[in-house]
Amino acid sequence: MKRFCRLRFALFLAGATVTALLISSLHGAAAEQQAVLAPVMAFFDGMAKRDGAAIRRPLLTGGTMVLMREGKPTQMTFEDFADRVGRPGTTHILERIHDPLVRIDHDLAVVWAPFQFLVDGKVDHCGTDLFNLVRTDGKWLIASVADTGRKNCTVR
Repeated sequence: MKRFCRLRFALFLAGATVTALLISSLHGAAAEQQAVLAPVMAFFDGMAKRDGAAIRRPLLTGGTMVLMREGKPTQMTFEDFADRVGRPGTTHILERIHDPLVRIDHDLAVVWAPFQFLVDGKVDHCGTDLFNLVRTDGKWLIASVADTGRKNCTVR
């Protein structure tokens, strides 16, 4: 009977240790995912403010965008995009993502997320965003962006 109690106690301790390690690992992963998402959210914030400098801040110099519209790619540099979106305008723009899938391998990360692009509070188009990020000097930067864009969106 004593052996059975010792065995149960040992199994309990092993299970508690494994659970603690998993929770710690998940917490670390969640923190790193938030660090990867931070430049993406800063990018969207700069867009909403129509602030070219704020748009550029989380971007790797020399990066590019590929925007798929009606099956055709439109390519532009980050600088061209920031100049275009950073112009003052009368409409309020907002891009928001949901359910992002984040994958990280050392200094390389990818964010894949459905998005909605709103103009004056109404969905203009939607699709999927794909961000490739690199970590340089301990800081995550967006290296490239690709997205799909379509008009037939369901409001979420």
